[in-house]
Amino acid sequence: MSVPDPPSPSPDPMPPPQSPLTALPPDTRRWRYRVRTKLPAAQRFRVRPTPPAARALRVLELPAFWILCLLIGLSAWRLAMMLQSPLVRFPYATITAIALFALWAIPFWLFILAMDFLEREPPLLLATAFAWGAIVATMAAMPSNRALLGLTAKVVSPDFAIVWGPAITGPAIEELLKALGLVMIVLVARRQINSVLDGMIYGALIGLGFQVVENIFYALNAVEMANEGDTAIPVVATFFLRGFLAGLWSHALFSALAGAGVAWFIVRTEQPPAMRWGGLIVGLWLAWGTHFIWNSPLLMDGTGVSTGGLLIGLLFKGLPALLLAIGLLWVARNREAHYYVDRLQALNDPEIATPGELSTLRVGHLRADARRYGRFRAGSRGRHAVKALQRAQARFAVELSRAPSGLVNGDAVVMHSLDDVLACRKRMMVLAHPEGIPSPRRPVIPRNVATVTAVAIILFGLVWFAVCMLRGA
Repeated sequence: MSVPDPPSPSPDPMPPPQSPLTALPPDTRRWRYRVRTKLPAAQRFRVRPTPPAARALRVLELPAFWILCLLIGLSAWRLAMMLQSPLVRFPYATITAIALFALWAIPFWLFILAMDFLEREPPLLLATAFAWGAIVATMAAMPSNRALLGLTAKVVSPDFAIVWGPAITGPAIEELLKALGLVMIVLVARRQINSVLDGMIYGALIGLGFQVVENIFYALNAVEMANEGDTAIPVVATFFLRGFLAGLWSHALFSALAGAGVAWFIVRTEQPPAMRWGGLIVGLWLAWGTHFIWNSPLLMDGTGVSTGGLLIGLLFKGLPALLLAIGLLWVARNREAHYYVDRLQALNDPEIATPGELSTLRVGHLRADARRYGRFRAGSRGRHAVKALQRAQARFAVELSRAPSGLVNGDAVVMHSLDDVLACRKRMMVLAHPEGIPSPRRPVIPRNVATVTAVAIILFGLVWFAVCMLRGA
């Protein structure tokens, strides 16, 4: 009795396109080996990255680091003292306010971090930026705003200070204090500010921290003015008012514009001094101008008494600034992506990055499509492998751009990053998915367009609900 042949596996319904990796000769040496053999004998095996402890010791030698720690420590102590009385008098309302605005900040934090895929910023430095805005800037802005508001009332008139005071004191004091936070970060970690996008990220986090703490104090003031005891109703009303009506175009947006100007002045050293100073002034002026328009009494009641009229008024005041920041973000992301990917393209080695992967790394939604295609072909391990390869390629491109002489002197960090790329490539070869590219049958409309549209609809609904709630209050 003959044994039937086992059934052949079903063909892949979506075979991968021909990869340049398959055209390499079988005996091709690894790119890392070829580079290392070109190094002098004294440097050929010294390819270990600088220990993190050594980098930390260099930071401890900077006076700006200790000044930053002192300012954050003193401001944190003052913030704790200011919150002590509300915690004793209104513990339920205070804890509710802190919890609501802390949860509200999470999606904004994640969105800000997602703005920069190619060059990930150190988490500790990101937390420092948030802490400057939440602790140092808020504690310094409170007495400064009161002093400038009182000066405005004396110089002009009390009525003018009541109407136009917030539009004058807020931008003048708060935007300056938040911009100083980015200056401190530059003094402590200049190596991390490499593009305008970096300045926007740190600036947005500084503004987000400022916005969270300011909203908490606004909520506690609402509880005090309501004079209804320890209740969370004023806190919830303030949460809708400042979290959704003003949350999309508030301090995080203003500080991102200022951060772009500061970063332009720092990184564009090839520009004439007039261009550098002009970019700095434009960034700070945009932050001040958008903040001034938002705090001004213009369109304070919207375009009518209805809910739609109030919402239209808010859109007229905040939407132009939001679109301006999104456009600047898009330009900065594309410039940074092309800058780093061009470093990989100049190597002209498919073991590091194939032409398809170079095109994929330049566009955010293509990177996401490539990870989904990896999951389709090799399961969750394929998705993680593609993501790891993209991260390794991005780190290698960043370190390659930072090296004084590229790979000529065998920079330790660069070579270590190269090892990571080759290890990820080997893992993908084992999974029979050698190239991290999108599916050839990906949808015509990118998935991120549908996601952004859905998020915009949800946010519009939340803003409408907040306006209706406040109108009925």
